[in-house]
Amino acid sequence: MKLYYAPNACSLAPHIVLRELALPFELVRVNNQTKRMVDDADFLAINPKGYVAALQVDDGQVLTEGPAIVQYLADLRPEAGLAPPAGSWARSRLQEWLNFISTEIHGGFGPLFNRALPEDARTWWQARLEKRLDYLAAALRGRQALLDDRYGVADAYLYTVLRWAAQFDIDLARWPGLPEYQARIDARPAVQAALAAEAADRGPQ
Repeated sequence: MKLYYAPNACSLAPHIVLRELALPFELVRVNNQTKRMVDDADFLAINPKGYVAALQVDDGQVLTEGPAIVQYLADLRPEAGLAPPAGSWARSRLQEWLNFISTEIHGGFGPLFNRALPEDARTWWQARLEKRLDYLAAALRGRQALLDDRYGVADAYLYTVLRWAAQFDIDLARWPGLPEYQARIDARPAVQAALAAEAADRGPQ
């Protein structure tokens, strides 16, 4: 398998999951601005949507969208328990969390990356995001993980997007429990291995 990724992007979540599952894979770094890869290959030929993550499996097919990729990977090694069985109530709960993270947390950060966003619009979007963080902190109160207190793919995804808070001077310490949650995941060996691999990979500049 090949994972197409960019540093500090949401592709870190499937990267973490690949390492948690000890699956064989190749990292392919993408320049998010130019959409070029090693040897100046065109990433748009892999994913016409133009963004990471993208997972190319051994028969050449490509899967995009992080929530779909992490579920696919978890199902390759169900014994690892990173996702509940397909068709179960718990799996629907997982999909509920993945959709919330994708639309409300990941999507909530999205406009803030636009440097041309007017200040009043930025203030509105950040306030909206902070309300979602209120909900998240309440949902995690007294829990070790999002789903049944067991670390899984939703936690890898949430960890990834919450890392962006520091870029916008959003102090997660304002939400009791969130810094501790992030620290627990950050300490996992697979997470540290993924971060180190991405830091070491120079890829296309």
